[in-house]
Amino acid sequence: MKKVLFVCVHNSARSQMAEAYLNQLSENCKAESAGLTPGTLNNYVVRVLAEQNIDISNRQPQGAFDYFKQGRSYDYVITVCDEANGEKCPIFPGITERLHWNFPDPSQFQGSDEEIMNQVRELSFRIKERVRLFLEERKLAR
Repeated sequence: MKKVLFVCVHNSARSQMAEAYLNQLSENCKAESAGLTPGTLNNYVVRVLAEQNIDISNRQPQGAFDYFKQGRSYDYVITVCDEANGEKCPIFPGITERLHWNFPDPSQFQGSDEEIMNQVRELSFRIKERVRLFLEERKLAR
């Protein structure tokens, strides 16, 4: 079983989505997610995932540095934030591959409730497709 850690700034949106999709799409991987400075779950992300029958409403954002201090190891660490923040991620022991996927921060989305929901839906689609591609490339899909 391959272990994957998704990291973003607050573990409130992008990394949560990536973790949920990877765990949904693969029986050969186990995903976790964490943030550089854990925040609170993004309500738009919770709602968009709920539309897809994925419930993350009870999840608590975790800290990447806490995982590092616990000595956790991963086969893949994937940052899903901007490049500058991705470079702040700790180097975990035993990593075989570190990747960066640049996705916009949904906390910065502007507009009405429905406009923001549509932007988060589009982001979730892009993240799910990137997770699917990752699994296919490494022959880890179901």
